[in-house]
Amino acid sequence: MTRLNLGILISGRGSNMESLLNASVGEAYPAKPRLVIANKEGAPGLETARRFGVEAALIPHKQYNDRRAFEEALHETLTQHEIDIIALAGFMRVLTPWFVGKWEGRMVNIHPSLLPAYPGLDTHARAIEAGDSEAGCTVHWVSEGVDEGAIIGQSRVPVKAGDTPDSLAARVLIAEHELYPRALADACRMITAPSVR
Repeated sequence: MTRLNLGILISGRGSNMESLLNASVGEAYPAKPRLVIANKEGAPGLETARRFGVEAALIPHKQYNDRRAFEEALHETLTQHEIDIIALAGFMRVLTPWFVGKWEGRMVNIHPSLLPAYPGLDTHARAIEAGDSEAGCTVHWVSEGVDEGAIIGQSRVPVKAGDTPDSLAARVLIAEHELYPRALADACRMITAPSVR
């Protein structure tokens, strides 16, 4: 089996990244982590990636004059490492249509709601305020619209009486760590061959 070269983009501790790295230790997993990139200095996830033996790079977005310049540096680094598929794991940047277009059909994201409900931020508070009985998470292909791409997989958790945004977030995060490796594997199987860029 040919394993796709995986690039993971993070901004912080990268707990979802760690779930992907743990899943990919076995040769049977269809993605092989090749590179982790953080856009924020001091992101703890970079050290986690190094502990797994994965190359980790820092590309601070604040060092660039505009979004396009930052994304060009990001794209160049990813292509230099022959990345086939990108997983966003707590990457707190909205990507431009230029970058999304370069990686269309080869970039996935995990979002802490049952999309199409609650795209964007404050998902847990919004679910509680709406009186929802369920919350959860979604893995989807990245498109130009924020959290609008085609859904690959979802996981549901109950909203319990007395839940706060923090308590609900903690329960959803457990579901995220289970869903993301499974959905990423499904995404890899949808890609028939490594890309040539």
